[in-house]
Amino acid sequence: MNIRKIAVIGAGTMGSGIAQVAAQSNHEVVLEDVKKELAEAGLEKIRKRLEKMASDGRMETNEKKSILARILTAAGLDSCREADLVIEAAAEKEEVKKELFQELDRLCRKETIFATNTSAISITRLARATERPAQFIGMHFMNPAHKMKLLEVVRGLVTSEETVNVIAAVAEKMGKTPVVVNDYPGFVASRLIMHGLNDAIFCLQEGVASRDGIDTIMKLGANHPMGPLELADFIGLDICLATLDLLHAELGGKYRPCPLLRKMVEGGKLGRKSGEGFYAYR
Repeated sequence: MNIRKIAVIGAGTMGSGIAQVAAQSNHEVVLEDVKKELAEAGLEKIRKRLEKMASDGRMETNEKKSILARILTAAGLDSCREADLVIEAAAEKEEVKKELFQELDRLCRKETIFATNTSAISITRLARATERPAQFIGMHFMNPAHKMKLLEVVRGLVTSEETVNVIAAVAEKMGKTPVVVNDYPGFVASRLIMHGLNDAIFCLQEGVASRDGIDTIMKLGANHPMGPLELADFIGLDICLATLDLLHAELGGKYRPCPLLRKMVEGGKLGRKSGEGFYAYR
């Protein structure tokens, strides 16, 4: 199947990044959200990133204009009717995603492939909300999607080999390195990353080391670009907690969220998005 038009559902941090790499790889893109102004805000993020690339000499001005011209913004799922591939990047809530895919299943052509950017929710369960489970797959982009090279391609229980191959080819065209994994709670990336972040928060709660000490140890000792507490702030502490709750329910005790993490989320300290998490942000 030739993928020409891609619809991205959700114009937030992940959705705007996915739309950007899709447009940069010469796909027509519809960036959709529940309100037109939210979709326009997502497009503005893309515009600023491309302008920075152009000003740094990493992109020609004409190329920037061509990329932006390939992105249309829209409110409502009707805009996805003609898409060859729909990539959902909405809230990390299973029922929200199921409702979206039920509606998309009704609207879209039978051959359209559905993909979800979920970091942990079962692909197989989400696929059951549709009449096309063989054409349902996970495309787990890393954050930030417009920079990170890895793409976890997550095969559900009945995802067809053809769908896997089409999505792997799309990923490569986007400049990503696709790695095919099977459907399991947290897949690989979230399963490993969240366990490490949670342990770091336990270290902080237990007074093993200071915030800066924990992050410095992992940056200098493991050559990580960000310390685990800084990374948790970047991801969003609410997202970390939701993912850990899911992993805890599915895989057991070692993923029990640290009480300090839960307390911070309850107090509205969500990381960069709220202006304060383990660190303070302007």
